[in-house]
Amino acid sequence: MENNFKMIAKTMYGFEPVLAKELMALGAMDVKEGTRNVSFVGDTGFMYKANLCLRTAIKILKPYQSFKIFSEDDLYKQIYDLPWENFMDVNDTLAIDATVHSDTFTHSKYISLKTKDAIVDRFRDKFGKRPDVDLDFPTLRLNIHIEKNFCNVSFDSSGQSLHKRGYKTATNIAPINEVLAAGMLLLSGWDGQCDFMDPMCGSGTILIEAAMIACNIPPNLNRKEFAFERWKDWDEDLFEKIEASVLKKMREFHFKIKGYDTSPSAVHKAIDNIENANLSEFIKVERQDFFASQKEGERHLHMLFNPPYGERLEIDMPKFYKEIGDTLKQSYPGTDAWFITSNLEAIKHVGLRPSRKIKLYNGALESKLLKYQIYQGSKKAKFQD
Repeated sequence: MENNFKMIAKTMYGFEPVLAKELMALGAMDVKEGTRNVSFVGDTGFMYKANLCLRTAIKILKPYQSFKIFSEDDLYKQIYDLPWENFMDVNDTLAIDATVHSDTFTHSKYISLKTKDAIVDRFRDKFGKRPDVDLDFPTLRLNIHIEKNFCNVSFDSSGQSLHKRGYKTATNIAPINEVLAAGMLLLSGWDGQCDFMDPMCGSGTILIEAAMIACNIPPNLNRKEFAFERWKDWDEDLFEKIEASVLKKMREFHFKIKGYDTSPSAVHKAIDNIENANLSEFIKVERQDFFASQKEGERHLHMLFNPPYGERLEIDMPKFYKEIGDTLKQSYPGTDAWFITSNLEAIKHVGLRPSRKIKLYNGALESKLLKYQIYQGSKKAKFQD
């Protein structure tokens, strides 16, 4: 198994167990949860597969070197001494992302700069020419992580954050991150075995992620490119084999996925994004006020949504959240309703007791993912068919 190596998948707060479960289901070895990351072991093919298939990963890093540093000069020297010419040529481009948790080193931008200087100086000294920096589409994207006096140097195999799935051309006023949407769906236990609804669907992100989970479609199938495609060891045949094998695992979906929004522009954007993701046959979106709606049919319904929030939208919050509770109670029997909110004050106006509360972050905002179980008539009826 000498072709296996350690990798690190970065994620958002609260999704570490979800990502670990995803990795194990894909066949990763030695899966270990960290803080906002999960480490695992696999080969190059698995690295390709992880980038294609993981729903809750933001990046997949391939660690390269670790060393102790006590000054900026140490960093420069250690980086300078590494054989960068094995990974890129003098006419290639470079980008460096740095994260720093240390008393000695405080400026991540300065660390990026120092690392870049060391690499380009090595090329200049060896080949008489310096490679350029390209922050958007470099040949080689490096990740420098400094924790106290330890420096970890990794190759970024993903490139742009994996939440950029490639299906979204149109976003709405307060779009939700695709990784956050997928993570909430997986935390809520959504597996495509019943009807699904997002009653405030905005540009359709939750609907699209729900359909991809239901059909087992790899989330990053529509992406333009991954960083590893520019690496010297890029194996296109292997990638195509991996892609073909994951596409074979797609499954049929026998239920309905539906989205509502009151805004005509949101509905248009959602429909566009759903078309881009090739999911129009699975998802229906209509202009409808959730508060004036009724549940359709008797079947169990799984609901997950991101209500508009006060930071960006002008709404009477207590009244709005009371209407969410009233609509669920009166019009949606036999429903598991989940929503995320960063308006922790407004939760008490829902008038229902949540059966679960999970702490997450929506961007920088501390939020709660809440579950409300609305029974079919009586609790007893819930267990009848």
